Amino acid sequence: MGIRILRADVVRRLLPMDECIALMERTMIGVSAGRAVVPLRSIMVMPGDRGMLGNMPGYLAEPECFGVKLVSLIPRNQPPLHSSHLGLVLLFEPQHGRPVALLDGAQITAIRTAAASGLATNWLARSDAGDLALLGAGEQAQSHLQAMSCVRALRRVRVWARDPDKARKFALAEGVRHGMEIEVSDTVEAAVRGADIVCTLTKAREPILKGAWLAPGAHVNVVGSSVATAAEVDTEAVVRSRLFVDRRDSTVHEGGEYLRALTEGAISASHILGEIGEVAAGTVPGRRAPSDLTMYKSLGIAAQDLAAGYYVFERAVAAGLGQVIDW
Repeated sequence: MGIRILRADVVRRLLPMDECIALMERTMIGVSAGRAVVPLRSIMVMPGDRGMLGNMPGYLAEPECFGVKLVSLIPRNQPPLHSSHLGLVLLFEPQHGRPVALLDGAQITAIRTAAASGLATNWLARSDAGDLALLGAGEQAQSHLQAMSCVRALRRVRVWARDPDKARKFALAEGVRHGMEIEVSDTVEAAVRGADIVCTLTKAREPILKGAWLAPGAHVNVVGSSVATAAEVDTEAVVRSRLFVDRRDSTVHEGGEYLRALTEGAISASHILGEIGEVAAGTVPGRRAPSDLTMYKSLGIAAQDLAAGYYVFERAVAAGLGQVIDW
């Protein structure tokens, strides 16, 4: 019996963004159809606001496996030396419960999170959308730019970050990587003005994006906040939107933007129109009109990590990649 160890470079090599977007579609359809067990994550907060440890267990029926992602969140970390999210994905086979793979959790998280946003954008954004605003200039901005490029023909890209120098470095490096000009915006309002795809990818605990700034017909991926006490967009943005989520149960417990609007009495529980897996399966309508403002609240769930991890694991076995250690 052995465990296959798969490092970050192997994960990147075996999990291309376009393939991961297709994988997330299959996975989220399965989640919404009840073919997964996804308990709410548990979070341990370290003293002194130093960071958190997340424990995300889950089970998938297709492909059948179960496992857990353990991820640390240290906000002061500075990529590329250290990601703010570091951790491991541990996979078990279901017949005997043997651990079979241990994968780099930071790369799984970076790729599958953006791929899920790519899935949502593909189903909810207008077909002609191509004016992208990225709020944040870190690792998720890099992966989201790649994901958005996979699902829409981008004609304009703008980036904003609290640190203007970081935004400029991002624009230069990613502009070269993607062969495009990336504009740096001085304010969030300037970044999103007229944009038809917006991705919020920050560590903000209070809203940085106002609904009044969003153009009719825009699609917004709200990604950065993953706890009930943090929100990147204001209540007006939530109220104006047709709101879709990765998973209802996660959102009603952890979705800060939704919970803030609900507590203020601005929306009811019925404001969540559906899960993205239901939209992809055709059981819930997504965008109804070109002028709709659509929003996808991404919290990230263990089913996404397990599906991505198992996909990489199977490909690594076939290619003879990774280090196998006796167990």
